[in-house]
Amino acid sequence: MGRRRLFPWKQPRSDSLVVCDVDPALTEKLRKFRFRKETNNAAILMKIDKERQLVVLEEEFQVFEIRTTEDLTEEWLLERLAFFR
Repeated sequence: MGRRRLFPWKQPRSDSLVVCDVDPALTEKLRKFRFRKETNNAAILMKIDKERQLVVLEEEFQVFEIRTTEDLTEEWLLERLAFFR
């Protein structure tokens, strides 16, 4: 007798799943980033290199200035996060 699925109408997607590896240099940078001593705001932007199927570092940001929740306007976000365009 086969294994009974909890949701029989859902088909497994493992046949179309593509998994990327993470660049070892990025793994080390993420480890250091996670355990850093600085208390300022920072971010790491990653991208996927489709040819190599590898997650790589795109850019690293060290300082984001947010003083109050009123600072989080749409204009401020568009100015600061313009790299997403």
